[in-house]
Amino acid sequence: MQTSPASSGRDAALRPEPLVRRLLGDGTTIIIAILVVLTVVFAATQSDALSASVLTDILNNSLPLALAAAGGTLVVVTRGFDLSVAGVVSLSNVLVAVHGGSGPLGALEGALIAAGAGAAVGAVNGYFVAYWNLQSIALTLATMIVCSGMTLLILDAPGGDVSDFMTYTMTDRIGGVVPVALAIAVAVYVVWRLLRRTDWGVGLYAAGADETAALLAGVPVRRVKLIAYVLAGVCYGLAGFMLTALTSTGTPNVGEPYLLLAFAAIALGGTSFAGGRGGVAGSMLGALTLTLLQKVLFSTGVSSFYTGIFQGVVMIAAVVVAVLFARIGTRGEAHA
Repeated sequence: MQTSPASSGRDAALRPEPLVRRLLGDGTTIIIAILVVLTVVFAATQSDALSASVLTDILNNSLPLALAAAGGTLVVVTRGFDLSVAGVVSLSNVLVAVHGGSGPLGALEGALIAAGAGAAVGAVNGYFVAYWNLQSIALTLATMIVCSGMTLLILDAPGGDVSDFMTYTMTDRIGGVVPVALAIAVAVYVVWRLLRRTDWGVGLYAAGADETAALLAGVPVRRVKLIAYVLAGVCYGLAGFMLTALTSTGTPNVGEPYLLLAFAAIALGGTSFAGGRGGVAGSMLGALTLTLLQKVLFSTGVSSFYTGIFQGVVMIAAVVVAVLFARIGTRGEAHA
């Protein structure tokens, strides 16, 4: 009897992966190994590498990119590409710098403004991609340009008024022990794990792996995509918020580097650009790896001109190793 695409897709989703394939083919495992190597090198070249202040500084610098990569991962899993990340980060940065208040309530207000701006852009992206079937690259490129234009209308030169609470408290350590950046990253991961277990989370991967089979299985693909883009926009907005706290100012083009770095972190974290595979944890660790790599190169005396080259080489190596290990796991499954 012939098996329908829907039933075969469900069977594949329910079939547990072999342990070898899960460990070797998982980008998170590989990125952790790279992080360990970089940490050892960093500790060997800088005496205070493992001090609380240095570790906090690394986490603070990596968090905006980690949030941006986490949001981009949701879209990539659906087999889409969201280029609006650069525009949303810049837009939220200047909005917070201009309209954010002082004290804890001011920081909360700034976070809500940034998340709201990101959600609005994400809703536009998701609606036209999911319900009008527009190409995600073309549409999000357009929204990135629109956001960049709006950014210049709000603040045409670096400036704004960022409160001391944001500048110092949001980049400090809770109780003098746990970095705020680490607490935020863990919170994002916990939320992701909860969402991953919902019907939307299951549908997210189903839509990315095989949209036709997902539709036949009853997955509301359009709604799944729309929510993915909205949540991605929220992450971009929060990335801009944390970047404002880190830089203490608003800069119209501050998000431009994130257009490439976010996708580099996603690829480094093992998320497949073919859709249906990957996760937020790997992408956030990828962002941490890129940040730590910069610190390692600086501590070893390598010129900053070579940073991009080394980042690209590490990313290629990680992707190649992931593919090779995934094939090893597949062969192991075939012979099991």
